[in-house]
Amino acid sequence: MTTLIRKVWESVSSRKGSNTETTSSSSLATSSTACLGAFDRVPTDLLMQIVRLVGPKEAAKLSAVCKAWRCLVSDNELWIFFLQNQKKQEEPHWDSFLFSETYLRSGYPLQPFWSQMPQLPFMAIYGQREQVPGSVIIDGGSGYCKFGWSKYACPSARSATFLEFGNVESPMYSRLRHFFVTIYSRMQVKPSSQPVVLSIPICHYDDTESAKASRRQLKEAIYKVLFDINVPAVCAINQATLALYAARRTSGIVVNIGFQVTSIVPILNGKVMRKVGVEVMGLGALKLTGFLRELMQQNNIGFESLYTVRTLKENLCYVAADYEAELSKNTQASFEATGEGWFTLSKERFQTGEILFQPRLAGVRTMGLHQAVALCMDHCHSAELTDDDAWFKTVVLSGGSACLPGLAGRLEKELHGLLPPSVSKGITVIPPPYGADTAWFGAKLISNLSTFPGPWCMTRKQFRQKPKVKLMW
Repeated sequence: MTTLIRKVWESVSSRKGSNTETTSSSSLATSSTACLGAFDRVPTDLLMQIVRLVGPKEAAKLSAVCKAWRCLVSDNELWIFFLQNQKKQEEPHWDSFLFSETYLRSGYPLQPFWSQMPQLPFMAIYGQREQVPGSVIIDGGSGYCKFGWSKYACPSARSATFLEFGNVESPMYSRLRHFFVTIYSRMQVKPSSQPVVLSIPICHYDDTESAKASRRQLKEAIYKVLFDINVPAVCAINQATLALYAARRTSGIVVNIGFQVTSIVPILNGKVMRKVGVEVMGLGALKLTGFLRELMQQNNIGFESLYTVRTLKENLCYVAADYEAELSKNTQASFEATGEGWFTLSKERFQTGEILFQPRLAGVRTMGLHQAVALCMDHCHSAELTDDDAWFKTVVLSGGSACLPGLAGRLEKELHGLLPPSVSKGITVIPPPYGADTAWFGAKLISNLSTFPGPWCMTRKQFRQKPKVKLMW
């Protein structure tokens, strides 16, 4: 490639006197004939194939040779090819890349429609993404905390959450500081070395003044702690919104099955519609695991710890499309749990997940998941926030227990049966795009944007100047 660039440079330099460049990119053929030097006679399509082979870094060098080469190598299709064929682990799938650079690169508030976006300059975006600093991503889940580098393919570590964001006891500052200092210590990194993207569970669900005050107090405490330990820039977004971004959506309803509760969150253009109403079910992953434990005990299946039960839930359980029909089937399956040997489950496999739709089976007095989502959709429909109802007809599942096979299909089926055709038409339920790490990957999309950290992060100076700035959570 070095030889190629040298030859290009020499051939162009030797023809400085006959340089007849044109300023119009539409006349590439004329420009190329006049200024590509020894490559004048090479067909443009063949030349583009050569540039594809040499790669993006060398193509970028060619753009500095002269205007004709810059016009040639700045072609969007060339850079789309480079972006689609990247092997870097930090780069997302092409569809996720296109979504994030189209809808998220300008920050919040989001651009709601594709037609309002200019044509993306992919060569410039590629170069900007190469310069984006790495960031720390902390997904403070209600059950498990995942943390790691934005440049890594997945979270580098996870641990049981030792701080519940929605119920931080006094003194709030010291508990939050202990939480973040512990995470940075486990990552063995200085807080001052890079920005942080923080995923926070939905908490203080209501739109009341009391709930607003609680969210504001928590937000300000989190920012104060992070800036006090010298984090240069902070981006804090709720888990539901990040899960929606991971599914390449900016609007929809996110069903997050948390550790203790399940929240149904309507989001329009990246903003939680609290005025429409966030529905909450008093049933989460802990109850699912506990119910499986009860079923195993009833059937004299021994185990040593709740961890084993959770492992069996994650590897053997599923949600039946038709619960009554499933009862008459042979559903026996086995799994080997580390250190405890083989376990064989039968009806317990689908009875566990069934309590999401029939909570009474576990003695829980609350509405079923399908009923809670239908209620949320009814509120969205009645609110008439947009000209059509399409925005809330995409349902994205999030959380570890939301990964149960069959859950998305069953929920979609129940919604079509529960709602009138005028509302149910077009409803789609999407399983967690990245499993239990879906929110973490949503944060990864933001942290790898070509414009990061600019429009998404707050600095210490900005926080001090305007501590009550409105955020999405």
